[in-house]
Amino acid sequence: MQLHEQYRPKDFDDVVGQNRALKKLKTLKRRGLAGRAYWISGKSGTGKTTIGNLIADTVADDWTTYQVDSSTCTMKTIQEICRKFSFRTLTADGYAVVVNEAHGLRKDVIRHLLDVLEDVPDNVVWVFTTTCDGQESLFEDHIDSHPLLSRCQVIGLQHNVRKAFARRVKEIAEAEDLGGKEMIAYEQLAARCKDNMRAMLQEVEAGEMMVEEVSIEEMFA
Repeated sequence: MQLHEQYRPKDFDDVVGQNRALKKLKTLKRRGLAGRAYWISGKSGTGKTTIGNLIADTVADDWTTYQVDSSTCTMKTIQEICRKFSFRTLTADGYAVVVNEAHGLRKDVIRHLLDVLEDVPDNVVWVFTTTCDGQESLFEDHIDSHPLLSRCQVIGLQHNVRKAFARRVKEIAEAEDLGGKEMIAYEQLAARCKDNMRAMLQEVEAGEMMVEEVSIEEMFA
């Protein structure tokens, strides 16, 4: 298992660098996260998918969570999923729909979603994730996207995550015996990876943060 999967946060308290978003979600959680839609935007590798899946996990089980990519999301797809919401099983009452790369939603799908999200059932949660650039493009090109956003709890992820990500990646590297370098090296790694934790952990797996041992002969050569 790759490090970014092995160390993917299991609950909100494990997420680093996104205190503002987590504070908002924890406040909403007191009243229940279900019965709502969430729009999560941020830079690649800063936690959009992780936070989206954590929201889904509080409401639904794996077999009642539907992961949908916007490129394959059609009106028929949405209708088929919505039909399942009325069935409550003995093992699970909740349902979650996670729409990834939401900036790719088609205009007809967005219009249909406006009706769907107007009254989200109390056992259902919708989560949309998108990059910052994708969100800007969607709002610029699609006038219908604005009322879509108004039907969601908007969660914008922080960009200034470098130090928090560097600390966490250093902890993981050392736990896996793949570390050895000082904190400044991890901050430089974060800069090279454009603050993308997934990319940082891939570099750690490749041994980037290990210190090469130098023999006595090499020291005095």
